[in-house]
Amino acid sequence: MNILVIEDELKTARALIKLIAAVRPESKIDGPLQRVSSAVDYLASHPSPDLIFMDIQLADGLSFEIFEKAKVEAPVIFCTAFDEYALQAFKANGLDYILKPFSEDAINIAFAKLEKIGSALGKNVVPASLIAQLLQANQPKAEKQSFLVFKSGSYKTVPVSDIAYFFVRNEQTTLVTIEGEMFGIDQSLEETVNQLSRKGFFKLNRQYLIAFKAIKEVEHYFARKLLVKLTVQTEEKLLIGKDKTTAFLQWLAER
Repeated sequence: MNILVIEDELKTARALIKLIAAVRPESKIDGPLQRVSSAVDYLASHPSPDLIFMDIQLADGLSFEIFEKAKVEAPVIFCTAFDEYALQAFKANGLDYILKPFSEDAINIAFAKLEKIGSALGKNVVPASLIAQLLQANQPKAEKQSFLVFKSGSYKTVPVSDIAYFFVRNEQTTLVTIEGEMFGIDQSLEETVNQLSRKGFFKLNRQYLIAFKAIKEVEHYFARKLLVKLTVQTEEKLLIGKDKTTAFLQWLAER
């Protein structure tokens, strides 16, 4: 079986590939591809794979754009941090998904479902337009306006408009305000991304999610990276790898 992995986080992609190889050691695995544009180019220049594992949020956009720009004949298993309730539409339409963080059991179940369906998934049975509608429909219905935080024995709400950035340290997500106040929040960075405006916030990497209004300046850095400076001090340099620079600059230019 020829398998293609489309996932923009390299650490996550490597973990997924390792699990697939353990479950189906006879398979040939290509990727990871990190961008919508890379996936479109690959599908246009290579024979169709037998199966695709595809993240929903890629470095340069949502993966449904791939279905609009390329012919996808292989069945797709979506990789996502969305909760199961929000993705029942995929189940109802013959698609499967696995939730992050991945497990060997989840991979085994996904392969078992594909084998059970068999030839029915020999081609993509869901129209690209429907896939786009499903993905868009499963985005959060309303953007979060504030976060409830707890500090020094009391609760308070922090408006999203007052937030400079979020960061993760030792699996704890912390909210930092424009004034430099810090509050721990009980959710992952990925969950936080899905609650906020894509126009207002950008996920630099697995550790940082920054607000557009908090950006002070952006400079070129070594090895084709970008250095982002915020109006609020951060514990470390905020660097954007060359694989995300184009998407970041496009995000800045959207205003």
